[in-house]
Amino acid sequence: MALNITGDAEADALLDQSPFALLTGMLLDQQVPMETAFAGPAKLRDRLGSLDPATLAAIDPEKLAEVMKQTPAVHRFPGSMAGRVQALAAAIVSEWGGDTAAIWTQGDPNGAEVLRRLKALPGFGEQKAKIFLALLGKRKGLQAAGWQDAAGDYGLDGYRSVADIVDADSLTRVREHKRAVKAAAKEK
Repeated sequence: MALNITGDAEADALLDQSPFALLTGMLLDQQVPMETAFAGPAKLRDRLGSLDPATLAAIDPEKLAEVMKQTPAVHRFPGSMAGRVQALAAAIVSEWGGDTAAIWTQGDPNGAEVLRRLKALPGFGEQKAKIFLALLGKRKGLQAAGWQDAAGDYGLDGYRSVADIVDADSLTRVREHKRAVKAAAKEK
């Protein structure tokens, strides 16, 4: 099933074709709208000519920050997020030989192992790792045994996260769910 997250067919196609782009979009998904975050990898590729992890890991950090600041900015906080993107790229190169998909394919891991591997990445805490695991399972055909349990609530059917977005209606439903969760948290 083709991804439909950004509202931009070219940006969504990159997310479909490039595991690193998808992982980078998830990394950027904080303090900006989901569409902005997941469109970020396409902006980086267009501006740099490549979205290869080795290229990003080796680029001058100041140059990457400048590229992220170009209008329209890749992220609301381009300087700090440039560092996170570069750290993620470096981890993919050093720990996974530049093969992002190896995180969820190497050694035929189960869902709990994929979750552990995701949480070990720079910028990926428990929640972000669970959401990405659900995205892999629901939208990218991940067959790892137990992925739904490892993803927690994000592995369930519903409209909880980016993993549940397939069109404009589901995007609206995910946003409504996030608002309801935030409102409930404020009431506590």
